[in-house]
Amino acid sequence: MADRVLFVGWGESIPGREERSLEVFNEAVGIVGRMQQEGRIESFDVVLFAPNAELGGYIQMQGTADQIAAVKEDDEFRRNTVDASLIVGGLRHLEGAINEGVAREMSLYQEAVAKVPQAA
Repeated sequence: MADRVLFVGWGESIPGREERSLEVFNEAVGIVGRMQQEGRIESFDVVLFAPNAELGGYIQMQGTADQIAAVKEDDEFRRNTVDASLIVGGLRHLEGAINEGVAREMSLYQEAVAKVPQAA
């Protein structure tokens, strides 16, 4: 079961590069779709936001720690990331925990909190 997530978010297209941004977006969706079909990730979601000043959208991939690590090292994924970095602002990759991974992360956090003197 997926316990990790890779969030790939982006902002606005750089003016004059909108057509290429559509191509790169479609390539990205194809890449993650093939990864899911091949069992290299468990699932993914694509979200597009209404126009705003922060975030245009994101692709969220779910999988195990090993699957997410492999995605980040995949040459096709990395090429697509380089392409995206040239046409959109605010490109970001964020890793996180989901499902059973949340309990594990919270356990680590609780252990750390127990070592910190608490203010009254």
